[in-house]
Amino acid sequence: MTTTLGRGVSATMTTRGRESAGVTGGSPVVHTTVSSPLGDLLLVGVERPDLPAGFALAGLSWLVGQPKAVRPQATWRAAREPFAPVTAQLEEYFAGRRRTFDLPVWTSGSAFQERVWQALETIPFGTTTTYGALAARIGTGRTDARAIGTAVGANPLLLIRPCHRVIGADGNLRGFAAGLDRKDYLLRHEGALGTFLDLPPRIPAPARASAAPSG
Repeated sequence: MTTTLGRGVSATMTTRGRESAGVTGGSPVVHTTVSSPLGDLLLVGVERPDLPAGFALAGLSWLVGQPKAVRPQATWRAAREPFAPVTAQLEEYFAGRRRTFDLPVWTSGSAFQERVWQALETIPFGTTTTYGALAARIGTGRTDARAIGTAVGANPLLLIRPCHRVIGADGNLRGFAAGLDRKDYLLRHEGALGTFLDLPPRIPAPARASAAPSG
């Protein structure tokens, strides 16, 4: 069952924060690492009393081969326990037993980025779409594919928000923050190569959310 918060999306529980010190609005930040078939993953989360279970996932990236990914800061606390549901669902995904994620997440993108990231979560497992089709999906028009690509590249939650399912109009994989080898692996793992999805028309722009309380 999916529960949504704030600017919710279909695959996860979502609420918006405000970016501060590279992550989110002044809330305590925790982190851990987990292994995957494609290398170790860095998981970053925020702890807030107003979130379900007091915790939400704020970042998922690879420790090696993703140059622009966030890295642990001195003020962050290392902890494995809050990430137990994340780790379990990632293990199920890589074992071929999970197709969607059901996790609380906290993001701090611009209004445009949030719309793009919301659209990413409508791309089903086992399919791909193009940057142009994604632009049409959120109502910006296919000519804005470059801006869409920039927003997709800024996605802080790889796998959870499946930006690896967005490819070029010519069928080429194009970019991926963690490298094209990983993108190819993920699409083959999902059986998505050669399965193109042209997303249906648009997601309306979300209402302007009020500033979230600082932690």
